[in-house]
Amino acid sequence: MIHQYKNNGYYIILDVNSGSVHSADALLYDAVEILSGIVPDMETPAPLTKEQKQAVRTALAGRYEAAETLEVLEEIQALIDAEELFTADVYKNYVMDFKKRQTVVKALCLHIAHDCNLACKYCFAEEGEYHGRRALMSFEVGKKALDFLIANSGNRVNLEVDFFGGEPLMNWDVVKQLVEYGRSREKECNKKFRFTITTNGVLLNDEIMDFCNREMSNVVLSLDGRKEVNDRMRPFRNGSGSYDLIVPKFQKFAESRGTKDYFVRGTFTRNNLDFSKDVLHFADLGFKKLSIEPVVADPKEPYSIREEDLPQIMEEYDRLAKEFIKRKKEGRGFQFFHFMIDLNQGPCVAKRLSGCGSGTEYLAVTPWGDFYPCHQFVGMEDFLLGNVDEGITNTKVRDEFKLCNVYAREKCRDCFARFYCSGGCAANAYNFSGDITGAYEIGCAMQKKRIECAIMIRAALAEDGE
Repeated sequence: MIHQYKNNGYYIILDVNSGSVHSADALLYDAVEILSGIVPDMETPAPLTKEQKQAVRTALAGRYEAAETLEVLEEIQALIDAEELFTADVYKNYVMDFKKRQTVVKALCLHIAHDCNLACKYCFAEEGEYHGRRALMSFEVGKKALDFLIANSGNRVNLEVDFFGGEPLMNWDVVKQLVEYGRSREKECNKKFRFTITTNGVLLNDEIMDFCNREMSNVVLSLDGRKEVNDRMRPFRNGSGSYDLIVPKFQKFAESRGTKDYFVRGTFTRNNLDFSKDVLHFADLGFKKLSIEPVVADPKEPYSIREEDLPQIMEEYDRLAKEFIKRKKEGRGFQFFHFMIDLNQGPCVAKRLSGCGSGTEYLAVTPWGDFYPCHQFVGMEDFLLGNVDEGITNTKVRDEFKLCNVYAREKCRDCFARFYCSGGCAANAYNFSGDITGAYEIGCAMQKKRIECAIMIRAALAEDGE
């Protein structure tokens, strides 16, 4: 399967099944485009036929010199022989029966607080309530969750635990107790916890920052961008804005992280479709690790993203990609989550096929100890998997998530992006199609655009040896 596109003056050819990316000239691009309609994916490399070569020569006659066309056909054959063009999809032959494999839990999202001190207008968690009641997780429930993770992680050494909410700093003492407990179990159980926390920053202080810098492998700092954008969507419950209080704390926190990870993470809505300005605002504030995600909301909401917004959004990603390259070359670059792409095949095959592992390898835990496939399913009783006392009892739903891979998703099977996005978010698919193996098509369109931009950026920076 071949995917081709032009972006920022670059001619990009992606051989989807091998993951090979080629930054081409116009002649190579055009020749491959002709061949992609007549050359099938090859189980093993084979010579182009006389008829295939003649089709290229005939189509390109008058546009390019005949000798140049012959040279590019030789170049294409060399790429075929190297299994970098027209390769077969070997992954579908190796798809495991996910339903039969042993379940190994690798990560938990601990809902340490179903409560929040902000009233974000787009919050899927209903200001922390998650379709239920306000509550804080007790140390006892959290302890049982960590014990469950240790007991169900098999031989895996590295385990991940994210403190989430609501706002987790509203239950800070329990966060500290659970980190201490997790560390106390590491040596005896041959495990290593990687703790992370997601916070709106309202309650940040020096003691919390120091603790996080010692114990948290990553911190996610929630901010939506420019002051007017942030304060419109992320106010306090009294309606006042949160930007002025939070930004200085985040700047101090990010600076103090040293070599440890952090991300300033925002959400853009229909109110700020010019979101590239918000990303650049983050960078101008001194933040180096950035992410901004499109809001996923009921189409009836005035701030929800609609299909007619996509052309502007695509232009914004292009604009952001160009500025990303410019700043990188000027020595003032930054990381943008959606432009971080591994062209050396990235994660293992199972990860590329099955995605985030929600419902199987990754679980969310409510304050009272219930298990759900991920934080976005919390409160949806059809997806209740079990609890910290009894373990996973709803194996039917768990097994449905085991089978949630790119080949189970009809709209993923022939999509060029499938090995990069791994099928996307099961919760978004369910909310918009009624099926965890369905698709959130607006989200798919944006994801494909981000991947194209990310590949183009790699091509542009490769020219300068970066």
